[in-house]
Amino acid sequence: MPFSALITSLLCLALPAQAPPKIEGYAQTLSVAQGEPVGIAVSTTAPSYSVEVVRVGAKVVSYWTKADVKGTSYPIPRDVSPDGCRWPEAFQVPVGLDWPSGYYLARLKPENAPPNTPSAEAYFIVRPREPGKNAKILLQLSTNTYNAYNNYGGYSLYAYHAKDKVQGRCVSFDRPGGSQFANWEAPFTAWAERNGYAIDYAANSDLELRPEILKPYKLVLSVGHDEYWSKPMRDNLEAYIKDGGNVAFLSGNSVCWQIRTVANGRELVCWKQTFGDDPIYQTDDRRTLSTLWSHHLVARPENSLTGVGFLWGGYHLSHGQYMNGSGAFTTHQPDHWVFADTKLKRDQPFGGKHTVVGYECDGCEMTWRDGLPYPTHRDGTPETFVILATAPARWHPDDCEWYEKWEKGREGHAVMGIYTRGGTVVTTGSTDWAHGLRGGDEMVETITKNILNRLGK
Repeated sequence: MPFSALITSLLCLALPAQAPPKIEGYAQTLSVAQGEPVGIAVSTTAPSYSVEVVRVGAKVVSYWTKADVKGTSYPIPRDVSPDGCRWPEAFQVPVGLDWPSGYYLARLKPENAPPNTPSAEAYFIVRPREPGKNAKILLQLSTNTYNAYNNYGGYSLYAYHAKDKVQGRCVSFDRPGGSQFANWEAPFTAWAERNGYAIDYAANSDLELRPEILKPYKLVLSVGHDEYWSKPMRDNLEAYIKDGGNVAFLSGNSVCWQIRTVANGRELVCWKQTFGDDPIYQTDDRRTLSTLWSHHLVARPENSLTGVGFLWGGYHLSHGQYMNGSGAFTTHQPDHWVFADTKLKRDQPFGGKHTVVGYECDGCEMTWRDGLPYPTHRDGTPETFVILATAPARWHPDDCEWYEKWEKGREGHAVMGIYTRGGTVVTTGSTDWAHGLRGGDEMVETITKNILNRLGK
């Protein structure tokens, strides 16, 4: 080896490897109407980066690109988890009037970077400019739950992945990351679009900030893991049902925790198990106490909206509970219209191959007569509620025994059921219903079509 080449090699060995550029970002609003721009905040150590905005549905379709965006790095505030990054807008996405309503990602990628350099994504939702004009079904995405689990900056509303295992009480949307769309809603939306269903999209918070969006629709959907709801959200959806609107909760652990929104909807507050520290606890009106909706101090169990609740549900194939479970529902009312064309028989299981009963489940207090379950209605379940199918579920002791009215040793169920009170409300009582659609389960597909066709037209 020539001497000059040897010196160059030694110098290269002595120099530390340069870290690849880092890039992060978030949308500065959760949802925009067609034709409205959305600002994206970005922090990056790259000199420049590119952007591609795509809609995620049955296909991933690109709608806008921008190259050579100047990169700037910003500090992460110490209070970022509750109060956000507070980064300035880096660019605006000019959402077109012709962009379909849906879930969008702004994909951020450093330019001229080494191979395998990490990229980033910032999500936002495009609402219809004229709600109900081109679709009679509205899917409100579980954006509050996305944020509750986002531990960017060290804290979420959970201790298990938080800094020093400390549970947060307030979390901001103005942080990178935090979407759970791919887990549950993406399989549903892909299936629905492949099967020709016209669906409009909104964020959880649109039910609170834009309640007028509900009126034009025949059916409102909750899919997957729709855990965190504010009082205005719930008030507005219950008024919609009273006026004849239909709702399908193809979800579980739904409407479990009451949250309060602050900072124009950009922050969520929930004290959960430590409800006694919530400032609302010291007031005379505890209707907005940020703990379980089914807590006796709130006295508004989610059952009265969804038909079922987490206190009478629990886990299946998760958290160490029923880890040998089948992941299937057992049919109880095969002649109901929900099961039309399935050819299911009483006591026949369905959905087990794709574990449609899994993770977190909702149920109701019930009694058995002649081999069939019936709601007791003592837990807030509506008088007209009919139990269609069930599967066993159970809480983990670490999750439930903080509640002073918990009955130790309680066994629960995932409950699929339906009731009518003005409009009709149907629930599948499991977060993982959409997994059956992803897997092509014939029974789950037929049941879902029955629900959408009957209630959404």
